[in-house]
Amino acid sequence: MSESAPSLVVDNLNVYYGAVHILHDISLEVFDREIVTLIGANGAGKTTLMMAISGIIPSRTGQIEFLGERTDSLPPHEISARGIAQVAQARHLFPALSVRENLELGAWRWPKRELAQQLDEIYTFFTVLRERRKQKAGSLSGGEQQMLALGRALMTRPRLLLLDEPSAGLAPIMVKEIARIVRKIRDERGLTTLLVEQNASLALHLADRGYVIERGRVAASGSTNELEESEAVRKAYLAV
Repeated sequence: MSESAPSLVVDNLNVYYGAVHILHDISLEVFDREIVTLIGANGAGKTTLMMAISGIIPSRTGQIEFLGERTDSLPPHEISARGIAQVAQARHLFPALSVRENLELGAWRWPKRELAQQLDEIYTFFTVLRERRKQKAGSLSGGEQQMLALGRALMTRPRLLLLDEPSAGLAPIMVKEIARIVRKIRDERGLTTLLVEQNASLALHLADRGYVIERGRVAASGSTNELEESEAVRKAYLAV
């Protein structure tokens, strides 16, 4: 782990849906260039935590800091402008727009003169998107739509990527390709990533460190090697 200050700090965060207490005193850290994963069962609170970080769901108590500044009271567009991009599990593409048009929407806060260069950078990571750039997003395969959602997030030039269930509904060969691209983006662009993934084996293979979320609480944390060697994690999430 880096000796520098963490890029993202979540400190004793509590989130409610109405009267229902969803996240209980959640604390975690993510350092620059790390891939950190959140693993846990469905309904454990992983996606809620991601949405709280991106400002979509408000927290009641606790705080979130990104690059040394509080962000938990900011609206989502200001959090995005500070360098946090989220790829939701549902992807939220615009199906009637072309691949290129969907990508261009990610560059909303950058000068238009830089658009061509940004697109070219995305196409180097996702060559299939260059081939499909005039095709409507709704006509893409599931794996191609996931690439498009990830590419659109990268068009914002984020410092932190929140990636929610990237393998959901994809064929195994496409899961491997998405994982390869996520690692390549970190290695080549230095992008810090917080990853939610139901496939714990994939998540622990891809990430540097992880947190186990159970019933809205951090139940365990450590390097991915430490989590893989934990008997409780192996039995609950790795089926071994």
